[in-house]
Amino acid sequence: MRIALSAGSVASLLAVGVLIAVLAVTWLMVRRLQAAQRRSAAETERARTWAEEQAAQLRAELDRREERLSEELRRLRAQEEELAERSAEVERARREAAELVDRRAGALERAAGLTSGQARAELVRAAESEARREAAVTVREIERAAKEEGEQRARGIVAGAIQRLAAEQTAETAVSVFRLPNEEMKGRIIGREGRNIRTFEAVTGVNLIIDDTPASVQLSCFDPVRRETARLTLEQLVEDGRIHPVRIEHVHERSREEVERRCVRAGEDALLAARLGGMHPELVRTLGTLRYRASYGQNVLGHLVESAHLAGMMAAELGVDPEPVRRAALLHDIGKAMTHEVEGSHAAIGAEFARRHGEPADVVHAIAAHHGEVEPRTVEAVLTQAADACSGGRPGARKESLEVYVRRLERLEEIARAHDGVAAVYAMQAGREVRVMVRPEVVDDLGAQVIAREVAKQVAQELTYPGQIRVTVVRESRVTEVAR
Repeated sequence: MRIALSAGSVASLLAVGVLIAVLAVTWLMVRRLQAAQRRSAAETERARTWAEEQAAQLRAELDRREERLSEELRRLRAQEEELAERSAEVERARREAAELVDRRAGALERAAGLTSGQARAELVRAAESEARREAAVTVREIERAAKEEGEQRARGIVAGAIQRLAAEQTAETAVSVFRLPNEEMKGRIIGREGRNIRTFEAVTGVNLIIDDTPASVQLSCFDPVRRETARLTLEQLVEDGRIHPVRIEHVHERSREEVERRCVRAGEDALLAARLGGMHPELVRTLGTLRYRASYGQNVLGHLVESAHLAGMMAAELGVDPEPVRRAALLHDIGKAMTHEVEGSHAAIGAEFARRHGEPADVVHAIAAHHGEVEPRTVEAVLTQAADACSGGRPGARKESLEVYVRRLERLEEIARAHDGVAAVYAMQAGREVRVMVRPEVVDDLGAQVIAREVAKQVAQELTYPGQIRVTVVRESRVTEVAR
């Protein structure tokens, strides 16, 4: 049966279909929106849970830190109370000493009939002796408690830094010996009527010493860079065999450029070894020239790299940023490359040179203060001083002239021998220990401690020395009888 649909019916059916499609799309969008809302709620819940866990961990960490700070505060308060008690004990001892002086004054006036001046002198001597004894006992106890904590940590930091460091040491002098392949080469170096040797010395600025030493000559100059340039020039001339004035000038120019390149490369290697960068090229070149310089037999560039390592390790132990400390330690002796060109100490010269080439103010201050010419005001300056002392003062690092060494030993013995009751004094272990023998009938145990302290204090004030000097006072009693 055929059904005929009108245009209106078709339009109605199409509208119904469109409405159904719209409803279906709307339903799908609602479902997706609900699913998105559920996922968002789940993500929100996870984020809230994570935030609560982080907050709980942070609260736990804060509680632990608060507990540690509270424990440290309790320990400091206990130390403060202990120091207060000891101060009270010292004050009581002083009052007792004053009472004893008063009683002795009355007894002396009544029994001896001394004049006031004589009695006063006797009382002063007695009070001074008693006070020195009491002070020695009190100071010994206080120092023992303070050093157990302070010195142990300081020694641990310094010893750990030194033990972790491995460095080479080379001793250099003002004369270099150059080996020749044969004796005939000496005549070629001198040249006809000495023109070659005169040209060599005039061009290089180095004295060429030719003596009876077999197959060798000596190069003498106070400037090690110039001496190294001359040595390289002579080496190339001997190897080539053509030695005449024009050839000497040409080879010297090439050798000077080669030494310049070596200096730059040495400076870059030092920066790499110290884990530093961003330094002015002129600073790098000047730093590299120190590879040819020595101080008390210790290579200056090696000393600077060693000091940078020591300073960086100590800074890391103390929780200080190690980079500026290493930078200051690496540059602290750069002024030694210019001391023969500029007036002033190498610390002041180096500080000004670093300042002109863009180094930070803290680094410049540490360079200027590393020998105490300027009062150190920063942690970087103090650590640079410590690293310089450790590198130069460790055994085997440096050597000194025999005359200075002997004078220092003699002065050590003079300082100790000037005290009353000293029988003999011996400077031992290359001047790193002073052994003082006292007469037991004159000096007792407390007096021996006083002598050791006063000698150590006077040595620290008067003498300059690397490392430290130990003062040992020996008090020995011997009793001898003869059996008949």
